[in-house]
Amino acid sequence: MARVTVEDCIDKVDNRFELVMVASQRARKIGSGAALTVSKDNDKKTVISLREIAGETVDVAKLKEEIVTSHQRFLPQDNEDEIVDFMDGEKEWGEMSENASSSAGIYADEEIGASSKSSDDSQEEQDGEPSLGDIAGV
Repeated sequence: MARVTVEDCIDKVDNRFELVMVASQRARKIGSGAALTVSKDNDKKTVISLREIAGETVDVAKLKEEIVTSHQRFLPQDNEDEIVDFMDGEKEWGEMSENASSSAGIYADEEIGASSKSSDDSQEEQDGEPSLGDIAGV
């Protein structure tokens, strides 16, 4: 094949844009040392990749899959049954947060209720400034 054209390759790939992506992926692989499936004939890597696609010597579906996986940031792991080890104290903090959400404030011995509201009111009278709870509308 002396010259390779888009028309030689377009029937192997769905559209021209996909052809560009697949050919560039194959050219990158050739540049990184992949074995050639056609003779080199003093051609550049991009021309060689187009000749391989036109001659159907490479698997286009595999190249498409490699394009997708090369752009993924998260690769699925095979070991989903892996046991997660907690750090020291992590399990206890989780239990404390579950218990604290029922009726406690920031600290475990502090309860949210009328007693804390009255202490806020008395503090406002002492300082002459509203408390953070009053500003927030709580």
